[in-house]
Amino acid sequence: MNKGTLQDTTIYSKALDEEVQLLIYLPPNYSPLYKYSVLIASDGKDYFQLGRISRVADELYDNQEIENLIIVGVPYKSVKERRSMYHPDGEKQLAYSRFIAQELVPYIDENYPTYQIGMGRALIGDSLAGTISLLTALRYPNTFGKVIMHSPLINEDILEMVENHKEVHAFSLYQVVGNQETAVKTGDGLETDFLTPNRKLHNLLLNKGFSTFYDELEGDHTWKLWQPDIKRSLQNNFSL
Repeated sequence: MNKGTLQDTTIYSKALDEEVQLLIYLPPNYSPLYKYSVLIASDGKDYFQLGRISRVADELYDNQEIENLIIVGVPYKSVKERRSMYHPDGEKQLAYSRFIAQELVPYIDENYPTYQIGMGRALIGDSLAGTISLLTALRYPNTFGKVIMHSPLINEDILEMVENHKEVHAFSLYQVVGNQETAVKTGDGLETDFLTPNRKLHNLLLNKGFSTFYDELEGDHTWKLWQPDIKRSLQNNFSL
């Protein structure tokens, strides 16, 4: 099986006022002569190390099951900064969304042969990284055409944003959550019900007419739940 390559680089973000690490997966037989869709992963290092997303992509390429795809991982520097950038109440979450849409996307488009249209770009994230992926798509619906969420944190503010969102055909959503995620210990030391709000979000998306995929998996709020779903999430969103 041919394997893709992983580039490790950094870019400076004016929005965040700091250097941001990027992990960029280029598929086997990558060539500037072809066009590529782009998948941007918050919690980027986790998706490569715990989710093994590059290995899954290599396998799908080998079986000719997915289209040409570049995967861009954006790792976080610390748990504290992760919450600041991803949580709906985080002080840097607006700046992080702006970095993804207004700085990272142009950087990728400038340096790689991408489609440069909304349907050629997707966001993926687990837990809070799924939350910020959804928030970013809601804020920049013409920039991103797909959102993949593994057990996102959903609260009333996010449900209200979705309720007020007008461009329901701008992007599609892929959403999974564990059926045991009713008392998840979060970074602030509290126990949070992820399952019920995810069900509320799914019903709201259906009622508003979004294109959406939803499934409840057997398990809790860990990579043991999400990693086996990586293959289906890529097949579902990037199949040939």
